[in-house]
Amino acid sequence: MPTPRKSLVSKSDTPYYHCVSRCVRRAFLCGHDNHSGKSYEHRRQWIVERLHLVASVFAIDICAYAIMSNHYHLVLRLGSSRQWTDQQVIARWLLLFQGPLLARRLHAGDHLSEIQRQTVTDIAKVWRSRLEDLSWFMKCLNEPIARQANSEDQCSGHFWEARFKSQALRTESALLACMAYVDLNPVRAGMAKTPEESDFTSLQLRLCRPVSRRLQKALREAYPFVMGEIPAKPLLAFSCGNQTIPDGIPFSFEDYAQLVDWTGRQQKPGKRGYIASRLPPILLRLSIEPEQWLINSQRFEHIYHRRFGKVA
Repeated sequence: MPTPRKSLVSKSDTPYYHCVSRCVRRAFLCGHDNHSGKSYEHRRQWIVERLHLVASVFAIDICAYAIMSNHYHLVLRLGSSRQWTDQQVIARWLLLFQGPLLARRLHAGDHLSEIQRQTVTDIAKVWRSRLEDLSWFMKCLNEPIARQANSEDQCSGHFWEARFKSQALRTESALLACMAYVDLNPVRAGMAKTPEESDFTSLQLRLCRPVSRRLQKALREAYPFVMGEIPAKPLLAFSCGNQTIPDGIPFSFEDYAQLVDWTGRQQKPGKRGYIASRLPPILLRLSIEPEQWLINSQRFEHIYHRRFGKVA
């Protein structure tokens, strides 16, 4: 029997989670299906645009992602909606759902009685908790993609596996290993030679300004009304060495990029890799053994299932 999601996700333990959603029935999320001869490459953009839209609405940040052929990886940080008023919570929720009439009337500026306002306040309390919830985030990401894909394939039924997989990342080393694992997925799958050439990954988006500008343009075109209401949220920033970002990813981006590049260079076909003489300083600072790092960053999903703590 599957473990209830509420038992797997605890923001008080850690705000960082690795999530994976996979397709069923030989369905292709993206890429080229040699069996049918069809190309589904355009669906990668569907995922990226919807992902950034949902992240912009929710109090959840994107640390890393990689869109593969029949699945995708996310590393997310759960945040808080305390800074939003009830009116802002309602406005955000109505960007994704129709909502009840009273909530729409309040958002439109109509006069409501005291009882009606209290009803809307109670509704906003429920929506506020959902805008911080990992399961609702994944629901708002996956369901529209499934409907769009089923419409394109002219079929019905499940497009995604019933449950997305989530792993709690309890330490800095766990977060670092998982992000590197996600950003290097296309390189390990032979889809790209370098991280900066890995299309539809978070690291490419961080490294290449033209890619970032194209995404911003695509978001404005795909969701013109929504992007007029709220700004598109960028990827969660790296905070180490930047005092203006106290709640960011606790490393420097320069160290992380160097580490991912170094890790990618160690991966040989059919081998775990070898240890280069020049190690990225971040491994030394976090006291991570290089040999164990390569194993973790190459086989993260196979080694760890629900919770991931200290890198041995």
